[in-house]
Formats: sequence, C-alpha cells, structure tokens
Amino acid sequence: MNNKLLPLCIAGVLGMSGQLHAEEDKYIWLEDVEGAKPMEWVKTQNAASAAEIKAFKGFDTLVANSLAILNDKERIPYATHIGDKLYNFWKDDTHVRGIYRRTTMEEYAKPDPKWETVLDIDALGKAESVNWVFKDISCQYPENERCFVSLSRGGADAVEVREFNLNTKSFVATKDKPFFLKEAKSSLSWIDKDHAFVGTDFGDGQSMTDSGYPREVKLWQRGTALEQAKPIFTGDKTSVAVSGWVLFDDKTPLSLVTEAHTFYTASQYVYQDGKLIGLPLPQDAEIKGYFKGKLFIELKSDLTNKDGNFKQGAVVYADVADLIAQKAKFSLFVSPTQTASIAQLSFSKSAIFVNWLDNVKSKLVRYEQDEKGAWQSTQVPFEANGALTVMDVEQDSDDFFVNYTSFLEPSSLYTVNAKTLNPKKIKGMPQQFAADKFKTEQYFATSKDGTKVPYFVVMAKDLKLDGTNPTLLYGYGGFEVSLRPSYSATIGKNWLEQGGVYVLSNIRGGGEYGPAWHQAALKQNRHKAYEDFEAIAEDLIARKITSSKHLGIQGGSNGGLLMGAAFTRRPDLYNAVVCQVPLIDMFRFNKLLAGASWMGEYGNPDIPEEWAYIKTYSPYHNLHKDVHYPKVFFTTSTRDDRVHPGHARKMVAKMKDMGIDVLYYENIEGGHAGAADNNQAAELNSMAFAYLLQQLR
Repeated sequence: MNNKLLPLCIAGVLGMSGQLHAEEDKYIWLEDVEGAKPMEWVKTQNAASAAEIKAFKGFDTLVANSLAILNDKERIPYATHIGDKLYNFWKDDTHVRGIYRRTTMEEYAKPDPKWETVLDIDALGKAESVNWVFKDISCQYPENERCFVSLSRGGADAVEVREFNLNTKSFVATKDKPFFLKEAKSSLSWIDKDHAFVGTDFGDGQSMTDSGYPREVKLWQRGTALEQAKPIFTGDKTSVAVSGWVLFDDKTPLSLVTEAHTFYTASQYVYQDGKLIGLPLPQDAEIKGYFKGKLFIELKSDLTNKDGNFKQGAVVYADVADLIAQKAKFSLFVSPTQTASIAQLSFSKSAIFVNWLDNVKSKLVRYEQDEKGAWQSTQVPFEANGALTVMDVEQDSDDFFVNYTSFLEPSSLYTVNAKTLNPKKIKGMPQQFAADKFKTEQYFATSKDGTKVPYFVVMAKDLKLDGTNPTLLYGYGGFEVSLRPSYSATIGKNWLEQGGVYVLSNIRGGGEYGPAWHQAALKQNRHKAYEDFEAIAEDLIARKITSSKHLGIQGGSNGGLLMGAAFTRRPDLYNAVVCQVPLIDMFRFNKLLAGASWMGEYGNPDIPEEWAYIKTYSPYHNLHKDVHYPKVFFTTSTRDDRVHPGHARKMVAKMKDMGIDVLYYENIEGGHAGAADNNQAAELNSMAFAYLLQQLR
C-alpha cells in the first residue's frame, strides 16, 4: 500500500454492529466504548489490577526510572528541515504535552542548542480546556510558510486540522480564510498555497469507507466552504481509503490520487489539467518516490512483461511521461537477495539511498547513474551490527541525517552528504543503563515447516544457562513490519538490570526478508507466524536460557493478537503475557473501527471458508474453561479509535466468568499508543515490568 495511506491504514470509525453472532456474544455490551455500564466495568477492573500490580515492592523505582529516561534532557532532539530551519517536537517534565520548536543548523550542531518555541501544546490545551495531543504538521512545499496542524483529543486517531503560519507562529486568522477541518479521520494534502486535496466525513453518510477512511477526494480552494469543494474521485465503499497527495522531483510536483482497494492493493491516478489518468502499475506495487522524471515502485509480487522479469521485492522505475501516455517501459533499479531486503528507499537531490536489511542487520548504499545510465553503488561507512534509519532526506538537498543504534548502543545521529558520504556524528545519547554487562546474540529457530526464523537475545555476559532466567520474548509478525535491533533504556534499566533476558523475534508476517516473508503468513497461513513464535520459545528453553516457568511474552496491536493466539494455543509454554491494545475477537474485527481495512491481512470472517481458518486462532473463540492459562495482563485505551478497546474488554470478561485469573488496565487517554504523555507512558510501562517481575522471578 502507498506510503501516503499508511497513517490512514490503522485508523477508522466505529461501524454498525452486525446482528450476526450478537445472540451468541453475551459480552457485546462492552463494545459501547464510553457507555456508563462499560465504563463502570472498566473502572472496577482498573482499580483491582492497579492495586495488585502497584503493590510490587519496586514499583515506584520502576516509575522513577522510566520518567527519568523519558524526560532526559540529554536525549536526541530529532529534527526535520522545513525551509532553512530545523524543527523538533519535544516533551519533558515541564512540557508534558509537548512543544513544537525550531532552530538553525548551526545552532543544532551545538551540544546545547537554543530553540525557539513555535507552538506550545500544553498552553493551547489549557487555553481551550481541551486535552490536546499533537499528531502531525504538514507544510506547503516549497514556500514552507503555511502548514496543516493535526490535533487530537486524548490521543485518538481522529483529528482536528487547523492552518498554521510558521512565520507568525500562530494559527491563521479567520480574516485570511484558513483551511479548517473539524474532528474526523481526514486526509488533507497541499497542492499549492490556495488549494488542497481533501477527504473527510462530509456528513452525507456516503463519504467514508466501511473501514472508516475517506472515500472521496475533492479539490478544495481557499476561501470556499468545504461543501463547495470540487469532487475529483469517489472510490468503492468497500475499499480501504481514497486520498490525494503530491510527490516532488526537486520542486516539480506530481499530483496523485490513490484508491486503496485493500491494505495491500491500490489503483493510482495522476491528476493533471483537471483530469484523472490511470497509471499502468501493478495494484500490489508501492510507490516509493519521484526522481529525475521517473516514478520508482517496489514490487510485492513477480512482474513479467515485455521489459523483462522482475523479482518480488525489487524496485523498478519508469518515466512518468511514459506512464501517463500508457507506454511505460520498466527498468530494474535494485533487486533483493535471499537474505537481503529493502528497508528504506530515500531520494536526495543527486542520489538514491537504499537501506538494506541483511539478516536483520542494516547496510546503507548510495546509487548514482553514470553517463550511460548504469547505476553505480557505494556503501556508506557505518557499523553493521545495529540498525540504521535514514532521516530528513529532501529532494532539494544532498544533506540528511542517519540514526544508528543497537540493543546496547544508544542512538547516535550523523549528518551525511550525498556527495562526500562522510558520516559526521552530531548528536549522541548517553548510556542510560549498564550496557557493558550485557551481550547480544542472534540465533535461528526451526519452525514447524522447517523454516529458519531469526531472533536476537540480549543477556548478561555471565548468564548461567540453567533455565531459571526471567525472559521476555517480544513479537509482532504482521503487515510487513520489520523488528530491528534498537536501544531501549527502559528495557535496560527496568528489565535487563533486574536480571531479565530480552528477546526480539523476527517471525513471518513481518518484513525482515521482504514481501515474501510477510506474505508467507497471510490469511490461511496465519498459523505460520504463531508456529514461528512457538519455535523461538522452544529454542530458548532448549538452550536453557529460560524455561516455561520463567518465560514471558509481550506484543501490541497485531502483536496483541499474536499474544492472544500464543497463550490460547500453547498455555503451557509461557508464565506471563503482556497483551497490549490487541485484536482478540476475530469474528467481529471487521465490524469494529478500522477492522475492515485489515481483511487483506487476516481474511473476511463473514465468508464461511475464511472464517474456517480464522476461528482456529481467534483468541476469543479458543478459550476453554478446563485449561490452566498463564495470568495475562491486558492493556488498552478508551481513546483508541484504531483497535477497538472492546476486544480486550470482552476477552477479560469472558475469562473472569470462566474463573480464569487475569489482569486488565484501560488508560482513559492515549489512543492506540496507549499513553498521551510521558507520565502515562511511565506508569503503564512500569506496570508491565512490575507484572513480569512478579510472574517470572
């Protein structure tokens, strides 16, 4: 799916509850998110679980550790160029909801830069008596004066969008006819200073898809009412989303309209001279960039045509003019290997950078075309043991940032020039835990079907392999998301230093080995992700790193579904489960919030043939009264309008009625992230670690 749609893919609005299955589901009343009866139930569960977990002797220390880390003034203020300034969003103990601020590059390079506050979210919330959470800012390129600021109540995905002037550091006054969208799950993209592509809930009952995303794209002119915006395109109601957006080749714009049919397939159109022109691209290809008149796409399946045979996971390109004329000739840019996939593709003014992931380890390579059009590659000199992330690449500049981290090395931020390729360290995080006492190993477990599945283990250098070590295994395994090595001071301080072992799994469903690794666990093959996870757990036990008694697992969102499947499939394998903002009821997931958009991942439970395989792992449908389960800790948020809190609520209520011991905590704020500020994040984080330490020591 196109990058521009990714923020939308994981959002949605509550759909109508279908009658099917309602008679069988006596807990369906808990889907009424803010109803009096469900909220009373939530408060009761919260009080009981919080009291039990916070009774842990070291709980206050865990919270203090977490807060000190989250509010550390020495952490890197990651910044983005807008015009000739660098902008950063910052939270700490004095700016709980955060400030949007700016500085110069010269100042940024100093150890303690001077910042100018542009927008104070705490002050705004206080002035308007709204618990605003800053979500996003998008500025009109290349002028970079006017911006769209997205604000959320309590951290939900639904946002209010206001026009902001960077020069005056204020919202645009009414007399200047600003763009404004009331709270909704919207798509708003600049075309030029006075025009934008807009998709939102127009109030007609037809403007949103079944998934809760915009179904229509309109051309909106400054000074005109939203109702007067010119219709450009209307997608199918069963599609995931429709959006309009603009790509730039330096300063040359390319206006695009995308209809995402599913999470992974889309039709692409160019909007030119008031007309839509369909682009002859594979529907499952993802647009990666616009560079020197050419459109670059990543293939999610093999492509064979008159131009050649292109492998799944390869990046190919074609002239935009030829695509518009329906005479596209594709050429190969880069192709994956058996172990290496493309993690990032970035376009500077003069070159393209590919961030390769080779056996889940990063390698950054520059590509330039010679006089004959052949691509010449040069590796950027970075350590190969950790994870690289390319940041702040602009197509009108050759200067950008690269972040480097590993499990035991705090993040370091480098400036890189596309011409010289000489990384210069500009910022570095201090060590925040005793990393020198630990080591990292990468192992491979053999899954049920013989597939080798990688995972990383972070453990004490003098660890005794006696099966008694408290071990936390983290997983996600979905949506082509790659889990890479990264430094977490919170894990270091509150888990590793407490005697714990940390394990990061790279199971199928993720993107660690490209599209094929993801597609291997789609729909009817979902069980392979769970078998991979179980294989890693069993491998940890076989190596005597831990044992079932001392093994805990953690995951959120799709990873929360993984947790639910894990403990219902193999309750004997784990002794602690942290299940965060999870999908649980897979019979109704497509009827709740954004669930319909994920049917490309899981299947459609309303089709009997597809429900037949979904029900084999749906946690809600695989609970049994006579089975001994580990004591699970569920967390969610009332303001999560992405994955419905009803999933976790219903599972806990069902477990309690079966006499199964379970813990539950629902943060009233926070959205899908679970927390709206650092204080909430520290509290929730510490509750998870306190629970794990209680269960696994």
